[in-house]
Amino acid sequence: MLSLLRNRNFILILALTIGLLWGRGAEWTEPLTLPVLVLVMTLATMGVPGSTFRSLRSFVGQALAGIVMNYLIQGTFLIALSELLIRDEMVRTGFVLLAAVPPAVAVVPFSIFLNGDNSLSLIGMIGAYLGALVIAPLIVVGYLGSAQFDLFKLMLIMIELILAPLIAARILVKIGMESRIGRYKGTITNWSFGVLCYTIVGLNREVILQQPLFLLPIGFIAVASTFLLGWGIEGAGRLVHVSRKKVTSLVLLGTLKNYGLAAGLALTLFSKESALPATVSAVFMIIYIIWLELKSRWASPVDSDKP
Repeated sequence: MLSLLRNRNFILILALTIGLLWGRGAEWTEPLTLPVLVLVMTLATMGVPGSTFRSLRSFVGQALAGIVMNYLIQGTFLIALSELLIRDEMVRTGFVLLAAVPPAVAVVPFSIFLNGDNSLSLIGMIGAYLGALVIAPLIVVGYLGSAQFDLFKLMLIMIELILAPLIAARILVKIGMESRIGRYKGTITNWSFGVLCYTIVGLNREVILQQPLFLLPIGFIAVASTFLLGWGIEGAGRLVHVSRKKVTSLVLLGTLKNYGLAAGLALTLFSKESALPATVSAVFMIIYIIWLELKSRWASPVDSDKP
């Protein structure tokens, strides 16, 4: 039972179920959205070694790879599909926010599980997060216009959710708190995402239950931006003879978004409807990761370094 209560997939499914059965509590958990995200981001970045930033040439190349995969490839893909398929303005806004946020913090642990290039995954993720401080506001303003929201508030939130956790994590590591917190990090992170998931589902309970067809195009984009886009990245990598390890990391950087961050921005700056793309995409991310794990088991370990 204790193991189940720490399991990421079980917690998210539980949050979805409770949110659909009883959504009223989401009004109480909504104010917790940003503090919970700050906590998750701080815990996630505690594992970033200080040596990551020492080799500038290696860092810049891999950081740029993360920015290209996350923003140029997946971000463009999300915005293009939402323009074609989504008619609701707030849902389109949610997809713009998805395009603007950096990759999921889970890219690094998933890279380890799937036998990817761990250095590329880590530095690519860090590069995308640092780039988000500039790129995210540019995407949001470029597609939505600064008149629709408070630009200063967006900049402040980006600093709170990206820069501040990086600094806080370095301080915690310096004072020796990493080993004390480390044993609880996974459980805290999983339950934090559970709270976020419950909040979004609970706030949108009526739409989900009464208008299920409304979610179909959102679900299609979620599937296309993971399964279909991942297949395309993998195929392109093989075509130009990139090693399997690097392709795995590029696929993760180019298909997994920080859905919690996108949902937090949506609830803080816009409306509960604009958080729907992040919620639906997070559900399909679970299915996608399970698929990648199964596919990795089928692949021959002998060929893991071959193109």
